[in-house]
Amino acid sequence: MTVRVLIVDDEPPARERLRHLLADIPETECVGEAGSGEEAVRLADELEPDVVLLDIRMPGMDGLEAARRMAALAEPPAVIFTTAYEHHALEAFDAQAAGYLLKPVRRDRLAGAIERAQRVSRAQLARLGDPPAAARSHIAVKLRDQLRLVPVEDVLCFLAEQKYTTVRHKDGEDLIEESLRSLEDEFGPRFVRVHRNALVAIAQVDRIEREPDGHYAVHLRHGGGRLPVSRRLAADVLRRLR
Repeated sequence: MTVRVLIVDDEPPARERLRHLLADIPETECVGEAGSGEEAVRLADELEPDVVLLDIRMPGMDGLEAARRMAALAEPPAVIFTTAYEHHALEAFDAQAAGYLLKPVRRDRLAGAIERAQRVSRAQLARLGDPPAAARSHIAVKLRDQLRLVPVEDVLCFLAEQKYTTVRHKDGEDLIEESLRSLEDEFGPRFVRVHRNALVAIAQVDRIEREPDGHYAVHLRHGGGRLPVSRRLAADVLRRLR
């Protein structure tokens, strides 16, 4: 089935580049172009595209607001943000974006983002119009020139290491520039601090064991390994896990 794509960018050369990239991606079709957020919402309603490639920084209505308005449509499209500014990533992912690509967009990145967008459920898309929840549903991870989403439900633990924090998840590990304290404040009900440098997802704990020296350790699912529990935090960890 052909994926119908609407291109939205206030700069004609950017729209032209995306149009040429789409022409080289099998089973995709550019069904329209818009140069503003207002026009994007109107065309999304008229054309009912499957995917919208949406710039964030535009005069008047920006891409984030346009995405939220598109979510109220009878057939909300999947939204892939295309922008030169990576600092909008968290706002975009709070809006349940299907993807986030940094300019200049590469063909393989675009093709992958469109393929993933087709797997996003309509329920997820509908949440575009909701106010941001207290906690994010995804963690934004920068990989070279691309940002990708790690679902919070797939996170095994956060490990503080100097100025970075390691996100250990079902598919591996990534680095983010967020403090363990801010992550604990945001995701506290679903995570427990087991050590000064470790925050563990409660749902991903396979077991907790007392070791011969009297200390406890948690063992994580999905090959997440073993993490020691500090003596000071042991009572709270046992209470939360049991």
